[in-house]
Amino acid sequence: MSRSVPAIVILGNGSLATARLIQRSLPGALIYGLSTRVEGADVVYQDFGATLRELYTTNTPIIALCAAGIVIRTLAPLLLEKGVEPPVLAVAEDASAVVPLLGGLGGVNVLAREIAESLGIAPAITTSGELRFGTCLLNPPSGYALGDLELGKRFVSDLLGGEPVRIEGDAPWLAQAQLAQDQQARLAIHVGSTEREPSANELLIYPKSVLVLVSEEVADLVDAIRKRLHNANIAVQSLACLLASEQQMASQALRDAAVELNVPLRFSRAGTVGEQLTELPSPPLTVHGDAGITIAVAEHPLDPSRIGRARGRLAVIGLGPGAADLMVPAVKLELTRANDVLGYETYVRMAGPFRADQVLHCTDNREEMQRARHAFELAAQGRSVVVVSSGDPGVFAMAAAVLEALHESRDPAWHSVDLEILPGVSASLATAAQAGAPLGHDFCVLSLSDNLKPWEIIEKRLALTAQADLAMAFYNPISRSRPWQLGRALEIVAQYRIAETPVVLGRDIGRPGQTLRVTTLGQLTADQVDMRTMVLIGSSTTRVFPRAQGLSWVYTPRSYGDKLVEIK
Repeated sequence: MSRSVPAIVILGNGSLATARLIQRSLPGALIYGLSTRVEGADVVYQDFGATLRELYTTNTPIIALCAAGIVIRTLAPLLLEKGVEPPVLAVAEDASAVVPLLGGLGGVNVLAREIAESLGIAPAITTSGELRFGTCLLNPPSGYALGDLELGKRFVSDLLGGEPVRIEGDAPWLAQAQLAQDQQARLAIHVGSTEREPSANELLIYPKSVLVLVSEEVADLVDAIRKRLHNANIAVQSLACLLASEQQMASQALRDAAVELNVPLRFSRAGTVGEQLTELPSPPLTVHGDAGITIAVAEHPLDPSRIGRARGRLAVIGLGPGAADLMVPAVKLELTRANDVLGYETYVRMAGPFRADQVLHCTDNREEMQRARHAFELAAQGRSVVVVSSGDPGVFAMAAAVLEALHESRDPAWHSVDLEILPGVSASLATAAQAGAPLGHDFCVLSLSDNLKPWEIIEKRLALTAQADLAMAFYNPISRSRPWQLGRALEIVAQYRIAETPVVLGRDIGRPGQTLRVTTLGQLTADQVDMRTMVLIGSSTTRVFPRAQGLSWVYTPRSYGDKLVEIK
């Protein structure tokens, strides 16, 4: 069974040497270290419980170098049903014990043996079936799928009770298993792609040896595929992937069908079904064709990665303001899927660490359109590509550049790419949250950079926004090449706002060394701000009041005019 890259989670430097030993035996595995206690980890985390639960929910194998009880208590609220969990192990800090805890159907015992071998010890495996038979019957190898789990549990229980078993079909991984075999046995392990009614006396294992080719648009595609498989007496559990022509790459129906059937979707350059069949790694044993759907059955499990190619994917992501805990889970997942990561080098480094097989394309911050076009060129080859922005990708960031590149392109391969924009926490929202709620009512976000728009337009928008009594968030407020423009912007705002108007200055919010300051419009000068500062200017209703430790809360009430509540 294939598995995700494991996370080795440690709580202190005393575990680091053992973690490194384990890491050497598991290529790509990353060491997660607690920020206040570990130096030299690949990933730094702040909260053990939150980190462990996030890894579990994203199906990441967990190797925790700590007491087993801590892991169990941390994950207890997430434990639902067996069969949908990643491998979870506890390893002694001194490398004296490897204890599989969860994920028996996810290969936890296999992983435990790998780790134990690297440490020169025996794993503490407690699974009765595996100890008795030398294999986990409910966890067939990659390329095979178990039928009914609940019936499987009863089946294994009967075997543990001493009943013999017969094996029907090709199951080479069971050749070395310690099973009491008898060709007349009541119990049978059946391996094959034929559709069969579940039975308490049978353990059904399906080889992923069936390919479905979709050659034309079919109504209710999933139902149609299921019906065709049933009519051909082929189990849907044996379906390995869907295959279609590259001309169908943008089909939402195909994508939805692959998701619902939980199989990969691949595409062929060949035009006809016959030509597509000739491209298969080995000739199919049988072929069933009917009205846009062709079923091909192979002798052995199929490897979808060797059939056609995947639809290219391009995700434009926002990292948030910088802190790892402010990055949304969908963005983290996308980064793990990526073949290629593109972006301004500072932001790409923030998105790491990365696996050795991931390709980084770091460019200057002024090369947005070149970066966007390069991303489409890579994705059009069938690769999974991520374009990185800080904050939110749609706020003065890469989403607009990517869409502009696509809009101007006439290349059909670019328009067939699976494009998705994944949001992040913008700098203005992160700064506002630190201060309280200065953007709690209507507000406007403005960039003071005139690199891509005339300064006259910026002045006009500043005046209109200030006149409209909107709270304002200033991006790119000042730079060495634009030292005067913030001062001019403040002059314009001051025509419509009193000097006591609250102002929030957030520098590097969400990053190490962040600072937050509350001042007023009358006290604000350009020398208090740099390019890494977010400037929030309140409206006429924005209020400030003290909080503990000498700081202040800033908020803009949602009420306005006659509805505004007076504070006495």
